[in-house]
Parts: sequence; structure tokens; C-alpha cells
Amino acid sequence: MPDTAPLQDAYRALLDAAATVADADDPDPAPPEGEWNADQILAHVSLISAATIASVAGIAAGANTTYDNRIALDTWTIEQTIAHAGDNAGLRDRISGQAAALCALTGGAALSDAELSTPVPARLLSHDTLLVDQPMSLRDIVTGLTEAELPGHTKQLLALLPDRSSAEATR
Repeated sequence: MPDTAPLQDAYRALLDAAATVADADDPDPAPPEGEWNADQILAHVSLISAATIASVAGIAAGANTTYDNRIALDTWTIEQTIAHAGDNAGLRDRISGQAAALCALTGGAALSDAELSTPVPARLLSHDTLLVDQPMSLRDIVTGLTEAELPGHTKQLLALLPDRSSAEATR
């Protein structure tokens, strides 16, 4: 019976960071050159979450499945996801629901150890760099989301906040 607490915690931290950015004095801070703004980060996370749910559901249904994050990097798809969610709060609500679904699908008796060990053909890119192009176990995909993807985007969101120490130094 897999423990979904780390996954829940990673989503909670991401959503808390997103709310902090949204509630900041400048809720839509300009990202550094070549980086995403808060809504684009959240849309990307929503797309990654949906791809993970699709892979988990495919394995649970006994279907062949793949895991490919390229669509979650596509600018048009990211902008469409933002438009469909409506706004930053809509993106956060969407991710919250996806987190609940993913935790429900991967926790308890929903998947057996054999299903979690199923190799899934995976292709993962980051900033146009191929990171993975080989089968990964479903467990490793979910662990990567938990331990790398979500924390990385949490840090990316928090980096959008103004540097309070430099703001205080200019007072």
C-alpha cells in the first residue's frame, strides 16, 4: 500500500507557493528572461499532472501506455490550458483536483506493486534537453513528480516573488 503523503505534501507546497505569488503585491510578476510566469508554470504542472494521471489510469485499466512530457512544454497548449482554467485560481483548483485524483489512483489498494513496477516508455525533456528516453516504472514516474518536478516548480514560483531583503535594504 503506497504512501501518498509525500505526493500530497509536494502538491500542497506547490499550491501554497502559487497562492503566495497570487497574493503578493504584484500578483503577476515578470519572470526572468526565458522563464515562465506563474500561470504558465501552473498550466505546465496541470498538463504534467494530467499526463501522469493518464499513465496511471492506463496501467490500472490494463492498457499499454506511455509517458511523454513534450505536450506540457508546448506554448500553445500551455496558453490553452490557462484559457480553459479561466485564471490563476482556476489553475490552482484544477491542480488541486488532479492531486486528489492522482493520490486516489496511486494510494491504497488502487494499484498493485506489480502495476506500480510496470515499465512505461518515457520521454522527458527540460529546456529542449532530453533527460529520459527509456522505459521507467510507473512508481519512478510518480516518484519523479513528487521529488523533482513539483518541488522544482515550487521553487520556480517562489523565485517570482520580489527579493524582500533588497527591498528592505533600500528603505
